[in-house]
Amino acid sequence: MDIAYAIFALLFGLIFGSFFNVVGLRVPKKESIVTPPSHCTSCQRRLTALDLIPVFSYIFLGGKCRSCGVKISPIYLLTEFVTGILFGFAVWQLGITIETAVALFFISLLMIIVVSDIAYMLIPDKILLFFLPFLVLGRILSPLDNWWDCILGAVVGFGILLLIAVISKGGMGGGDIKLFFLIGLVLGTANTLITLFLASVIGMIVGIIVLKVRGQGRKNPVPFGPSIALAAIIVYFYGENMLDWYISLF
Repeated sequence: MDIAYAIFALLFGLIFGSFFNVVGLRVPKKESIVTPPSHCTSCQRRLTALDLIPVFSYIFLGGKCRSCGVKISPIYLLTEFVTGILFGFAVWQLGITIETAVALFFISLLMIIVVSDIAYMLIPDKILLFFLPFLVLGRILSPLDNWWDCILGAVVGFGILLLIAVISKGGMGGGDIKLFFLIGLVLGTANTLITLFLASVIGMIVGIIVLKVRGQGRKNPVPFGPSIALAAIIVYFYGENMLDWYISLF
């Protein structure tokens, strides 16, 4: 039965992943997520049901618009696929619990900001504020081992990123700072610190690779949101194991 729930969640995630693409691409531009309906940004043709089947439409159409043949960004495919996998994995790991709802909201937030940050180097306040009450309620109904740890984690996450931004004179974006407030709320203090460290390592590796591929200098900005999101997901599911392993070294 757990597998059946996980498969259902995976399919659910594929559908929501498609919607997260719309939110991540439209909200930063202050566009409605309802109108106009999904359409090709090149030829403006309204997409039909055949064009909107998550993952499969992209594959069957060869990653191109069925009308004008313009290539579609692979971010659409990746967002749908990864959201589906993460939704299914969350339900498989946590079952049907209140914590599962926290995990799904957390994953949803992170997937949207990945799309937004890749497209515009921006994490909109509107997205963070939308998810804030759901995550607060989730932590009230499904508290961490120490109920106050979510509050401390939010303050620590926000405070450290703000300090880095001040010291580096703008080297850290405001969206990243606010995002870490929500990450701290969900993960607690220790796991927030692990997330920051892991995100820095991932960001450094990704930055080097991207700049090498693009042939650009170090002054060209690389979005940090995807690295934060990947680190936060890893730590959400495996942070305790990582912390136990680190402690065992001493």
